[in-house]
Amino acid sequence: MEVLGIIPARYASTRFPGKPLTDIKGKSMIQRVYEQAKKSSLSEVLVATDDARILEHVQGFGGNAVMTGSQHQSGTDRCFEAYKLHNQPYEYIINIQGDEPFIHPKQIDLVARCFERPQTQLATLVKKVETAEELFNVNAPKVVLNQAKEALYFSRQPIPYCRNVPNDIWHKQHTYYKHIGIYGYRADILEQITQLPPSTLELAESLEQLRWLEHGFRITTALTHHETIGIDTPEDLERVMNNYS
Repeated sequence: MEVLGIIPARYASTRFPGKPLTDIKGKSMIQRVYEQAKKSSLSEVLVATDDARILEHVQGFGGNAVMTGSQHQSGTDRCFEAYKLHNQPYEYIINIQGDEPFIHPKQIDLVARCFERPQTQLATLVKKVETAEELFNVNAPKVVLNQAKEALYFSRQPIPYCRNVPNDIWHKQHTYYKHIGIYGYRADILEQITQLPPSTLELAESLEQLRWLEHGFRITTALTHHETIGIDTPEDLERVMNNYS
């Protein structure tokens, strides 16, 4: 399959301005994400940014980048504009988070393989929840699956509720999955979902993918055993630097 990988990269992050250009042991964050993505089976990798400094930096280390508008509310919207500007036909597109400098290339390939199923419209990854702390962390969205491994619902709270079971052993009584925030789109579906207005479920949970489910789109999932390391704040970066080898 011909698959385009797009890495959205904003400069004006509220919690961490200039995050894509932050140095991590001699390389910028965006360069590390780009290089990890290039190790996967993607046909091409493209950075989508709204800032000339990021564009020039990516081009400076030999990467592909495109300038998008600054009005986008989500990485999905930025991906679609970048795809249109790139002007190369691809049937499948994968949205790779620009703040995960150590993303495993096999995770990207796992998302791509979801499209070997003809019925797949959208794809993402899930990972089994291992601890109660992880299960009740509202910053780690959970996902409920049907028997076909498609997403039924995403929530910041644990679902289902384990009745008459102490909270600290819920994860031992039921298999819970947390969401790993990488998305794959069929190109025609990507165009459709960017035309949707925000939904009530999305606004309640602040989870964009609920908009797609609420409008009847299907999200195929694949199970990963690799953890992801996202960097949202300078404190996250400090922790990564202290543990980086």
